[in-house]
Amino acid sequence: MLHGNPSWSYYWRHLVLGLRDRYRCIVPDHIGMGLSDKPGDARYAYTLQSRTDDLETVLDRLGIHGPVTLAVHDWGGMIGFGWALRNPARVRRLVVLNTAAFPLPAEKPMPWQIAFGRDWKLGELVIRRFNAFSSGASWIGVTRRMPADVRRAYVAPYDSWANRIATVRFMQDIPLGPGDAAWSLLEAAGQALPGYADRPAFIGWGLKDFVFDHHFLRGFRQALPQAEVDAFEDAGHYVLEDRHEILVPRIRAFLDAHPLE
Repeated sequence: MLHGNPSWSYYWRHLVLGLRDRYRCIVPDHIGMGLSDKPGDARYAYTLQSRTDDLETVLDRLGIHGPVTLAVHDWGGMIGFGWALRNPARVRRLVVLNTAAFPLPAEKPMPWQIAFGRDWKLGELVIRRFNAFSSGASWIGVTRRMPADVRRAYVAPYDSWANRIATVRFMQDIPLGPGDAAWSLLEAAGQALPGYADRPAFIGWGLKDFVFDHHFLRGFRQALPQAEVDAFEDAGHYVLEDRHEILVPRIRAFLDAHPLE
């Protein structure tokens, strides 16, 4: 289960609780996120390639060399499908939640809130000084207001200037064209995505997501035409927060119906 930005592995807690009696759940925090170390730029390259390499290392250290189910959200899609480029046969099932694994659709404008953090020095200052991205996402990423303790848990790892480094570096690494470092990896992942159409896939989507909206959902539907799809008109980016009561049992039923061979 691969989280995105500015969340952390906490995002997957409902799904883990719903699966752990039968399934082994691997839920890492990306470097700089959640409870992982938060090194400065001199010690870690905050790039998509580094993230896919990290995932390779985690699975190798855990001795996981066989088939896996990729569950992805937000940046987790780019990381997971980037890793899968080197390991396509190992990916046997897919759980896809409000994410991307292909470049920004041509008809989808870049939201100004993301461009502000990606392209403007002022955006970086606001994010790192005030935790604006993590705090803001905990409000606008849902349609059902988070309980106060849940919202505090989402923002807690990013409690200082130093500890907010990854929340802005993720944004600055968003690939929009060939001149961006992550572009070639994302482009290759997008080209490879239809190759997973023969594998069981479940797509859960919050249509109130102002970034990963119906344009991205349509891209996944086109690449994975046999996928089971649950799309919610009244759910946002953190779709597992808004609709976990529905999604968790449906994802479990999906996994049970398509056992790994």
